[in-house]
Amino acid sequence: MQERVRDLRRDFDAALAAARDASSLAALRTRWLGRKDGLLTALLRDLRDVAPAERAVAGRVVNELKQHVEGSLEAAAGALLRPGAAPSLPALEASLPGRRRQPGAPHPLAQVRARIEETFLEMGFALGEGPEIETDHYNFTALNIPPHHPARDAQDTFYVEGGLLLRTHTSPVQIRTMERQKPPIKMVAIGKVFRRDPFDATHAPMFHQVEGLVVDEGIAFSHLKGTLERFCRKVLREDVRLRLRPSYFPFVEPGAEYDVSCVFCDQGGCGRCKGSGWIELGGTGMVHPAVFEGVGIDPERYTGFAFGLGIERIAMLTLGIDDIRLFFENDHRFLGQFPG
Repeated sequence: MQERVRDLRRDFDAALAAARDASSLAALRTRWLGRKDGLLTALLRDLRDVAPAERAVAGRVVNELKQHVEGSLEAAAGALLRPGAAPSLPALEASLPGRRRQPGAPHPLAQVRARIEETFLEMGFALGEGPEIETDHYNFTALNIPPHHPARDAQDTFYVEGGLLLRTHTSPVQIRTMERQKPPIKMVAIGKVFRRDPFDATHAPMFHQVEGLVVDEGIAFSHLKGTLERFCRKVLREDVRLRLRPSYFPFVEPGAEYDVSCVFCDQGGCGRCKGSGWIELGGTGMVHPAVFEGVGIDPERYTGFAFGLGIERIAMLTLGIDDIRLFFENDHRFLGQFPG
């Protein structure tokens, strides 16, 4: 992977040196940073195939390449705007009234998602992907939620023809990963999920979720807590505290909900934490043996943990936002406050 990154960096530098105008720079940006077919996007996807022992180093060098590409493209674009730097650009007519150009920036949710991805890559996790339109088996049954199980009521979703549905969580990606990959497994699945929730200040029928899975011999609850603490302190605040509360989820045993100390009042009690000093972040627990048996993993030999949280929840905490609907209204007055 490191040799591949070095070769790609050499190719990029050569292509950048040959770019002479704005159109060639735009084509170079699409080729390298395109969300679907960009070379860096493909490189990030390939990290899932890197050996677990090498994944942390590989994630770091890929992130360094991404920063180099983004920074070099921005510098080149800025150079084109300087007088005399690009003969192909029209001369500046100083007598014309100026037009203010509003700089663009990634959506605040995209910014938070990128930070979450980088954090997990640094911790040695691979990124997993799966379809948003799922089968009942992967979304419910394989997660120890058979038909008529009361837990389905809490995750009522949207159904489409052919017995398919819009996934209510990214857990199906974990099932698909365990089906095709033998332990050890260390991955996170990030993407859109759908539920028939009301659209109010704290709920949305579509939101973004992060779910992690670790499976290996000797995995214990202490590994789970340590992973969550490191993640929360990296993404939220270095001095944040973590609290686990027993809770029930069909696909883990034991299960828990985890809270973080309020980042707004330092546990003094405020409206954001409802005076408790704690803010609920997500659910977690040790993978249920029935889930392992369903994917052909021996629960007597392997143990593992899983956890989940919403990207919107993290964004609201880190950006100080109290209404989830603001993320989806596309109001430039709101989006302009987060230049990235």
